Amino acid sequence: MSLRNERVRKTLMKEIADIIQREVRDPRITGVVSIVDVEMSQDNSYAKVIYSVFATDEEAKAKTIEALNANKPHIRFELGKRIRLRHTPDLRFVASDTLEKGSEVTDLINKISRGEL
Repeated sequence: MSLRNERVRKTLMKEIADIIQREVRDPRITGVVSIVDVEMSQDNSYAKVIYSVFATDEEAKAKTIEALNANKPHIRFELGKRIRLRHTPDLRFVASDTLEKGSEVTDLINKISRGEL
């Protein structure tokens, strides 16, 4: 990966996270959305946004995922205003469970340190 592509990838991660947090006003987003990674195509026309949702239950998680997909055009529009690229990449959101896995590992470590396991 070239240095330019790496800079674009990191900028996209930061800006998409900021747009979701500040610009998207959807009541279905009840969980915490974290952008884990962005994978770009070689020509920067396509971006796979890997995200994780930390929600209280599965229903809230499903609604958050639904809201992200419904707001994809707005997120892309805002991204185009913020980043100077020839073409704003098409976004595809892909869920990851890294936040939940990290929480489970932390819980296990805490139980072991307290002698519960």
